[in-house]
Amino acid sequence: MRQITKIRGTSREEENDPVAAEIRLRILCEGQEIITLYCTPLMIRELVAGLLLTEGILTHVISPDDISIEKDEEIRAVVRNAGNVSQDAVAFSRYLGGFSFTRKDDVQYCEDQFTLSADRLKTMFREFQAKSDLFKLTGCFHSAALLDRTKILSFAEDIGRHNTVDKIIGYALLNNISFDETILIVSCRISSEIMSKCARWKIPVIASRSAPTDLAVHIAEISGITLIGFVRGDNLNIYSHAHRLTM
Repeated sequence: MRQITKIRGTSREEENDPVAAEIRLRILCEGQEIITLYCTPLMIRELVAGLLLTEGILTHVISPDDISIEKDEEIRAVVRNAGNVSQDAVAFSRYLGGFSFTRKDDVQYCEDQFTLSADRLKTMFREFQAKSDLFKLTGCFHSAALLDRTKILSFAEDIGRHNTVDKIIGYALLNNISFDETILIVSCRISSEIMSKCARWKIPVIASRSAPTDLAVHIAEISGITLIGFVRGDNLNIYSHAHRLTM
């Protein structure tokens, strides 16, 4: 909480107001510092696992027990039993500021036969938005969720939109949840970085209340992913592979 000055019309008041927490996170693997980023101090293990595995820095899934968390003025996440750390991926990740950019030869086409009704997706989106408690409190958070046909499997909020997706992916990997027949919902615009993360794990459907970029649409097209934007009320736009969404 922070004391702020609020002006409402002609009135001026001093009051306490909730402000989103932001903290520096340093990730180390076997003593080597891999990357530093800023995040919301929640679901740190999931964030670390999702980021390192999606970027290809680690090549095998780690256990939650392999990630120790030390918190002071910053958070240090130390990964043990990491195996081989890809130096090329580390350098590539640092060059891009820690976020993915899928190259064409890295894309694995998503060929599943998963389908979902448009009405069900709209219902899921309302359930997703109802869970965004930190956004409602502060107006400062992005959110993401992984769902199957019936329920939300994992949900995350963070100040960084990429962080929310890494947390969701990390949760699934640490808990042995398959990405087959799942939907990833995000509150933010769908950038190429976010689309790349979904393509890496062949998540068949991604949807947002906001818009995708042209490069995100291109990645969705070449990776076989159904990309949906502007899910608002009773309306939505399908940008690629519309066969998965039925009426």
